[in-house]
Amino acid sequence: DLGDKKLTPEDLGAIEQKMLELAKRDVPFVRTEVAKADALSFFTQKDDEYKLELLSELQDGTISFYQQGDFTDLCRGPHIPSTGHIKAVKLLNLAGAYWRGKQDRPQMTRIYGITFPKKAELEDYLEKLEQAKLRDHRKLGKELELFAFSNKVGAGLPLWLPKGTILRNTLARFLEEQQTQSGYSQVVTPHIGNLELYRTSGHYPYYKESQFPPMIESVDEDGTEQGFLLKPMNCPHHTQIYAVSPKSYRDLPVRLAEFGTVYRYEQSGELGGLTRVRGFTQDDAHIFCTPEQVKEEFKSVISLILTVLKALSFTEYTAQVSLRDKSNIDKYVGSDDLWDSAEQAIRESAAEMGLETVEEEGEAAFYGPKLDFMVKDALGRSWQLGTVQVDYNLPERFDLWYTGEDNEKHRPVMIHRAPFGSLERFIGVLIEHCAGKFPVWLCPQQVSILSITQDVQEYAKKLEQDLRKVGIRAESDTRSEKIGAKIRQAEMQKIPYMLIVGRNEAEQETVSVRRQAQGDQGTMPFTDFLAKILVENNPLA
Repeated sequence: DLGDKKLTPEDLGAIEQKMLELAKRDVPFVRTEVAKADALSFFTQKDDEYKLELLSELQDGTISFYQQGDFTDLCRGPHIPSTGHIKAVKLLNLAGAYWRGKQDRPQMTRIYGITFPKKAELEDYLEKLEQAKLRDHRKLGKELELFAFSNKVGAGLPLWLPKGTILRNTLARFLEEQQTQSGYSQVVTPHIGNLELYRTSGHYPYYKESQFPPMIESVDEDGTEQGFLLKPMNCPHHTQIYAVSPKSYRDLPVRLAEFGTVYRYEQSGELGGLTRVRGFTQDDAHIFCTPEQVKEEFKSVISLILTVLKALSFTEYTAQVSLRDKSNIDKYVGSDDLWDSAEQAIRESAAEMGLETVEEEGEAAFYGPKLDFMVKDALGRSWQLGTVQVDYNLPERFDLWYTGEDNEKHRPVMIHRAPFGSLERFIGVLIEHCAGKFPVWLCPQQVSILSITQDVQEYAKKLEQDLRKVGIRAESDTRSEKIGAKIRQAEMQKIPYMLIVGRNEAEQETVSVRRQAQGDQGTMPFTDFLAKILVENNPLA
């Protein structure tokens, strides 16, 4: 709280120099445990209303101070041993922030900064930061005309433009083809559901804070609300598709897949481009199987996720086994035995697929453990993309069953899976990973045919039609612009191939080929180029 003083970005350099000056003194950080009464007395004398507010919420015996020279402050820690460990400092930017995030509280100034023990490490970080700015999917999404946001539509609700829609649909078709080969059936469910559906599933109230307010129609005598909810998850709807008809063990596994749009009421301060939105489409599927089939089905899903990652050049990833927090089991549903069985099934499946795994407590869904794929992008940043979850609980809550070989009723196991996670988030990460230079099979426009003179327009149009007939997304640019201007525009749009045609090419049925960011590839018969791009149009080539 700077009072009337205002910091500007120009002030940051002077602060950095002072930080380095203090760091060179190699002053130790000294931790002291303090009784609450003494802590309150200390900050009362300092007239520090903010620390007094924080202290009022802390328990005696949990309070610590840190001292650096003649400066003492309230802090949980831990700290580095002394200031001498700091060799490189960079203050990155300034931001306004309300005290404790509440708009009716005083506005503070927040300074973002980072330090490293070596200058070379700082320089490497800053270089990656600059690359990240150039790759920012919000910036590239606007330049490549993929998506937009409108205040009139609402924060966190992306609008997909024609080119972005092609990108989405191409990804969806690719996954649908892989799913069809793996025995999935496509389904479609409504965007809303009865509140009772989500009470049964446990999403309401377990997930209540992240949902849009329900549409209440009436309230029962006991106070129970009746109405509808924008669906935060697809899985409850899929349980009802499974329950439409009786199932025998011979019918299992049942694999239901849907590109289903769901809605989460994310806080406005947490929204960010496509990676954190309020309305998004999950490449959701739910597998209903016998307990004996769990491991093979789980391994099959892992194989599908690895196929997706390979097709999009995500080569570095870690498989994270996300477990429940055993110190806070009230936030989870289901018995200990079911959780133990599910966690063990995930471990064994991952091991048999040769995956390197790490385990993280407290990262499970409320209804079951998960295997999350933590993927590194081109800048070394880690993202959680594909996920697989074993669920013994929803089949129990919805009383799902199948008739076994013994002619008795048995409970199926439910596997939730989403190789992309959500199309919005996946595309946001993908844009930054490849800096907007998508693989040829995925580009909204794969070929731009550029005419040099007006008298070859007909040939350019014929090439466009021939390419489109075999599924290549091509457009001809026959404007009376100079060829250099046309090339620059195609380069900026990151179109992978430019076919430049003049009189010679029209007469000989050839094309002069340019590759985006690589330049001239030479002249070749059009049929040779067609064969080449058809190979590149296969995501698994």
